Amino acid sequence: MAAQLNLSSLPAWAFEKEDGGDDADFYAFARLVTHIDEGAIAALTAFYRRELPAGGVVLDLMSSWVSHLPDDVAYAEVIGHGMNAEELAANPRLSRRFVQDLNRDPALPLRPTSVDGAMICVAIQYLQRPVEALSSVRSVLKPGAPLIVSFSNRCFPTKAVAVWRALDDGGHAALVAAYLEAAGFADVTPHLVADGRSCDPLIAVVGRA
Repeated sequence: MAAQLNLSSLPAWAFEKEDGGDDADFYAFARLVTHIDEGAIAALTAFYRRELPAGGVVLDLMSSWVSHLPDDVAYAEVIGHGMNAEELAANPRLSRRFVQDLNRDPALPLRPTSVDGAMICVAIQYLQRPVEALSSVRSVLKPGAPLIVSFSNRCFPTKAVAVWRALDDGGHAALVAAYLEAAGFADVTPHLVADGRSCDPLIAVVGRA
């Protein structure tokens, strides 16, 4: 899907943002909207059904008021992380939740090897310390557990890092794969979840702890 990308070759400005203001201020008010359309959501839900272990503990990182998990699949626990407490409180799938700015503190307040699967939906483009954050995710996943990083062609452009804004979809897939590999994930594989012909395009890159 995409050529390999070497993170060490990125310029110094790669993780800068147009809006350098405090992210907490940007996310201070709740946005109870979806950031991909219904067709892409349905495709992502089907992908989660295949890739995330039913009955397991699932971590929904950079989440909001909806997790796109299949309604008919039960999980032991769904832990939600985000930047807005009101959005997380409105999410009916979350068993517990916490607010944390991963750009300030990428270390997760969870026990090592306690999570069976994790996902980041249409938000990876906002991480300024992605390898540190994803390394922390890997540390809380059980061996072999998946992390699913999905993204489309939408974002808040002023909050997306510069390297993301400079790349196309194939470049985004290569960038996310490079993040995951640098964070120590294995079996890193991109998947075309929705091709964009009848709905928003959606790519997922999956790595295993």
